[in-house]
Amino acid sequence: MAEGLFGPDTVTWHLHADPAMWVAGVCGLYLQSLHPKAVAAVVQNSRFREDPLGRLRRTGDFVGVTTYGTLEAAETAARRVRQVHRRLSAVDPRTGEDIRLDDPDLLLWVHCAEVHSFADVVGRAGLPLTGAQVDRYFDEQRRVAALVGLDPEAVPGSRREMADYFARVRPELSRTEDSEVVYRFLHLPFDQWWLLGVDLGYLPLGHLAYSTQPRWAHEVHGHPAYPRLVTAAGLFSFRTAALALPPAVRWRYPTGHVYRAVERLGAGAFPSPAALARL
Repeated sequence: MAEGLFGPDTVTWHLHADPAMWVAGVCGLYLQSLHPKAVAAVVQNSRFREDPLGRLRRTGDFVGVTTYGTLEAAETAARRVRQVHRRLSAVDPRTGEDIRLDDPDLLLWVHCAEVHSFADVVGRAGLPLTGAQVDRYFDEQRRVAALVGLDPEAVPGSRREMADYFARVRPELSRTEDSEVVYRFLHLPFDQWWLLGVDLGYLPLGHLAYSTQPRWAHEVHGHPAYPRLVTAAGLFSFRTAALALPPAVRWRYPTGHVYRAVERLGAGAFPSPAALARL
């Protein structure tokens, strides 16, 4: 299958090419950190504090490969993720119980927090998305969920199902020492004193991503967000500035997955709001 897991006839193809995905991806990390077991697994196994860009790059690369790569490339990337999850474990700091990284409940939380953030933030930033297209996007993303080991039938495939899932899981979420580690890291990712200027320059964007979470997530985190109008203006400004960059820059860097897909499928495969509107 030349198109891979997705293709130009999917909402995923066009949504994941939007520059607001950069903010949406960081938003998803904030949201994911509210699950005590999920965030404990990350803090205990990830080197994100020593390699602050590595985690974001690996996450972005996985999304890029599964969206725009060949089916073989997507399956290979997912196989590596499943192998890592099987090999690693963590300890619940609240109970001392072992945590399996391939626990279906944790995988489902990570998946839902991620794809909900993608659709919600990119739509609010300005990509025209109808309710039906968001439903279709959640349904399409069941394909990725299946690759990482989930039963696709157990994964929310519509806005209603996603809302029901969050309503069920919210009592399990809480602010923890580990979620605070992630909160601080996503605001000021660099520890080195000589990168203080980079940290301070990034700080408003990091807090913008935090502010794009649902209101209930801010309440659980316990940290104030930007006012809604400030958040909306920040999202719009970020997306507008990014769209002003030439496509050769936006889509070739840092990973180039979109351009490789277009080289494989032809110029008609370029993602665009106009093509999305026809779906």
